[in-house]
Amino acid sequence: MTDKTSLQELQQSDDFIRRHLGPRENEIQEMLTELGLSSLDDLVEKAVPHKIQVKEPIGVEASRSERETLDYLQSLADENIVAKSYIGMGYYDTVTPAVIQRNVLENPAWYTAYTPYQPEIAQGRLEAILNFQQMTMDLTGMELASASLLDEATAAAEAMGLAKRSSKNKKCNTFFVDEKTFPQTIDVVKTRAEHYGWDLIIGPIEDAANHDVFGALLSYTNVHGDIVDLESIIAALHDKKAVACVAADIMSLVMLKSPGEMGADVVFGSAQRFGVPMGFGGPHAAFFATRDSFKRSLPGRIIGVSKDTRGNNALRMAMQTREQHIRREKATSNICTAQVLLANIASFYAVYHGKKGLTTIANRINRYASIAASAVVNAGLEVVNDHWFDTVTFRASDVEAIQDRAKEALVNLHYDGDLISFSIDEAKSQADIEQLIEVITGAESDIFGLDNEAQSSIPEQLVRQSDFLTHPTFNDYYSETDMLRYIKRLETKDFSLVHGMIPLGSCTMKLNATSEMMPVTWPKFACIHPFAPEDQTYGYIKMIKELEADLVEITGYDFVSMQPNSGAQGEYAGLIAIKKYHESQGEGHRNICLIPSSAHGTNPASAQMAGMKVVITKCDDNGNVDVDDLKAKAEEMKDNLAALMVTYPSTHGVYEEEIKDICDIIHDNGGQVYMDGANMNAQVGISRPGDIGSDVSHLNLHKTFAIPHGGGGPGMGPIGVKSHLAPFVSGHSVRKIHSVEARDNAVSAAPYGSGMILPISWAYIKMLGQVGLRKSTEVALLNANYLKNKLSEHYPVLYVGRNDKVAHECIIDLRDIKNETGISEVDLAKRLMDYGFHAPTMSFPVAGTFMIEPTESESKYELDRFVDAMIRIRQEVKKVASGEWDKDNNPLVNAPHTQADLRDWDKPYTIAEAIYPSEATILSKFWPTTNRIDDVFGDRNLMCSCPATETYAE
Repeated sequence: MTDKTSLQELQQSDDFIRRHLGPRENEIQEMLTELGLSSLDDLVEKAVPHKIQVKEPIGVEASRSERETLDYLQSLADENIVAKSYIGMGYYDTVTPAVIQRNVLENPAWYTAYTPYQPEIAQGRLEAILNFQQMTMDLTGMELASASLLDEATAAAEAMGLAKRSSKNKKCNTFFVDEKTFPQTIDVVKTRAEHYGWDLIIGPIEDAANHDVFGALLSYTNVHGDIVDLESIIAALHDKKAVACVAADIMSLVMLKSPGEMGADVVFGSAQRFGVPMGFGGPHAAFFATRDSFKRSLPGRIIGVSKDTRGNNALRMAMQTREQHIRREKATSNICTAQVLLANIASFYAVYHGKKGLTTIANRINRYASIAASAVVNAGLEVVNDHWFDTVTFRASDVEAIQDRAKEALVNLHYDGDLISFSIDEAKSQADIEQLIEVITGAESDIFGLDNEAQSSIPEQLVRQSDFLTHPTFNDYYSETDMLRYIKRLETKDFSLVHGMIPLGSCTMKLNATSEMMPVTWPKFACIHPFAPEDQTYGYIKMIKELEADLVEITGYDFVSMQPNSGAQGEYAGLIAIKKYHESQGEGHRNICLIPSSAHGTNPASAQMAGMKVVITKCDDNGNVDVDDLKAKAEEMKDNLAALMVTYPSTHGVYEEEIKDICDIIHDNGGQVYMDGANMNAQVGISRPGDIGSDVSHLNLHKTFAIPHGGGGPGMGPIGVKSHLAPFVSGHSVRKIHSVEARDNAVSAAPYGSGMILPISWAYIKMLGQVGLRKSTEVALLNANYLKNKLSEHYPVLYVGRNDKVAHECIIDLRDIKNETGISEVDLAKRLMDYGFHAPTMSFPVAGTFMIEPTESESKYELDRFVDAMIRIRQEVKKVASGEWDKDNNPLVNAPHTQADLRDWDKPYTIAEAIYPSEATILSKFWPTTNRIDDVFGDRNLMCSCPATETYAE
């Protein structure tokens, strides 16, 4: 019999849709039947307000197969040219050790993990990040370090903010910036200072203490490669009660006296050159270190050492963990996503090389720089810096001749008028240096002769004398076998998507498909400098333009800016665009931002950073925005209303019926609408924020568009804007962004943010296509409503929308359980670990609740496994309530249980009840590696450096 399957079906161009979605077609029908629905369209009709639904399918292409997608993307990558980069400016070619690239960067067990808010099942990445902090403290000479920031430029802006909060020169409103700081860093600092209302003085470093300032940014080394002795400058700043912030090159600190030894208060920079590819600008982890006395002002996250219930050392996020959620508009920063995956790579790089290896690399870099400098001097050219680590700047009378030779040889230098700089990195060989010298001088060279005549380029008083990386972790893993086993040992301690569902509300832990991830490490994406000449980046720009065009179609906006490299940065960039727009209309006085009480904590933090005054509006009993209260406040403040920040669907997990009216109220009173894109996974293909009435949104590419969370980062938060806001999106002073006229307002160091991970979202959209994007949203709604129905028989569901439906997530109320039995939401979260699950989002946006988001990638089997676990836990609670289990000694309050518990079992319940509470755990058991961790002890006894190795063992 002839096969009647269509040719289109045989080509499998839409096969990825099936791969991306968890439930099979028959399971989708079973779940729909459970909900009393006939189809996915029926679900959308009943759950989503008709007035916001799209009338026509979104205008993106049909789905492509994985092979077709990768072949086309490879053709785009081939349009990029990988030149020998000597541009420097904070971005350097590096060699990622293969054992780290294969087993961390390309390993889903590392890149699909979530932020370690549940530390008992995150001890591996917590140890890796603690190593990052120890590495940072050792090299900077500081007492305390954070668990990474977004990039060097935003770290500089955070340093300025810390200086303002910590300076004893309280009345001063001026910050000094060394004029030889990287220009992209100055850009971002300017943006932050403008919206905080602070003044900047940008001038020669020696003038830093000649001004009345609350702090100063000093570069060590600077854009020209100079090494300046900062000790006397810092002392003079301290005499003026100013805070000294030092931008440092991490590799140079292997050879240079540490800024901490010179009295610095803050030291920051990029850890990129410790094994992280340039990737057209990111993602790269920034390091940030400070004095212990400034620990309450340190931005971002800190990993600390605490104790578990057995008294063993255990790691957790300390102090600043989610301070933007707690302090909201009083937050010192809006940082939410860090660059954990990249910080882990940098820390493993330090473990891999150790002090000896890093010293060899740094010395080679410095020697090659000095050899090339000698050749430049011998050619009669003037070297303008007397001292250098890796960067040499010289003055050329015939710049064009050098440019022509460089272009012919595919060598990229940094040009600044008649000044030319070259920066050496670890990837450069002797042959590369010979080629560089020939490009600059036009003549061949004798490398060994030049080496013999080269003088030391580091001032004697600035040669590093202090030791570093002395902890056993940086000295024990000498062979690749040992290194591989160490990485694997840490990996096995962490729960990630390779183990099971991570049902975190608002965080959208979906499939990060292998075919989406593969291009990230292709050399023609990974090895491109963000400031490479435009004719070397055609492929990148084509890919980015295609992604922007698709996002415009998906969102209903007119323009997309890719620069913000986290969701919180996107919020900030969007609010700045609104603020600039009001100023252009002669209404710069508009400074009030209305924010519903249910909003994500970064919303009010971003608003205050943008210089706006936050006014909170109420929510009604159903979790919706209280429209009457919103209208009253909008009308009351109409003369100064700047914006509304609203999340849609709401943070409570429902589609609000009045969203269009809400947008109209704000517009009628002179404001703009910022729609938080955290919940776009419930909109794609079904509704468009630009059609609903909002003016700007950020898009969490690490949520809706499949960039993995990486254990707490990377993220990307590009913004979509309506045409009237397009002239006010972030520009860049070093490299012009296509279609952007503005050259200021930069919010990130690189023009296109974290360019290296954009192929992930590009591929996600291309492989799902028009049909798959909508179906993903539909199945996300189906999975959430299926869980809601199943769980509602055992737990109250706090909020529902029209026709008793939720959006892509739901909130279950656990407060009565605690009131009746003393069993808290924390106990349930820890007990879920025994069942092989990461806990849902806990106590946000409502204390004492779980916010659950299953995503479209989870199968019916996994959903049922979670439902089964939650039902069994509810039955366990009843055993406590009835007195069958002791209220102070039961599997819930003692959870999670570890293998160590088996050695001396002393519990009044059985091992099977604790360890194997379901059939699924018998088939496949995930073991937490530590018992419950004492958060209070950790905060009261803050220790953020690596303890002795033997303390990790019981």
